[in-house]
Amino acid sequence: MTVAKAPTKAAAPAPVAPAKKVPANSNKKYEFKANDHVVYPTHGVGKVSGVIEQEVAGFKLELFIIEFEKEKMTLRVPVNKAKAVGMRKLSSPEIVGNALNTLKGRARIKRTMWSRRAQEYEAKIDSGDLVSIAEVVRDLHRAGDQPEQSYSERQLYEKALARMAREVAAVEKTDEPTAVKRVEGMLVKKAA
Repeated sequence: MTVAKAPTKAAAPAPVAPAKKVPANSNKKYEFKANDHVVYPTHGVGKVSGVIEQEVAGFKLELFIIEFEKEKMTLRVPVNKAKAVGMRKLSSPEIVGNALNTLKGRARIKRTMWSRRAQEYEAKIDSGDLVSIAEVVRDLHRAGDQPEQSYSERQLYEKALARMAREVAAVEKTDEPTAVKRVEGMLVKKAA
């Protein structure tokens, strides 16, 4: 004998009130303003398009709206949580210089299993720290005379290179391909 189950009803999502743009002349002082480039650790460089006030699940929240043009993505970050999640302004020119100098150093590859190293590289990339990302680029770069990279190594290398190039481009006010050439140029100088 089989017992038929009554269909279960899914819980309705909490209503979301329409967003209201916070006026530009409001007295509140925010760390990031519209059109500022910021670094969100797990996504890289984005541009703040504004601050809105939105009611979510009965709470009024002020949210930074961050657009990541290359990924065609928009992120809403609560103003009071921005620091806690690691959102920061672009690196200073000095930090960019340190990161570029890091590329000249000798690759430090630990003799551990690839899965462990891949996790460490991924954590460095997602930390949002430009010098840590530069270390990943340096460690995973392969010169022409070195053995071919595995697929996962190549993926991590390209992710780190793109993150680093976007921040270098934003700081130096150039485009991303120019920044990629600059980064790769530093890697070639190291090999020479």
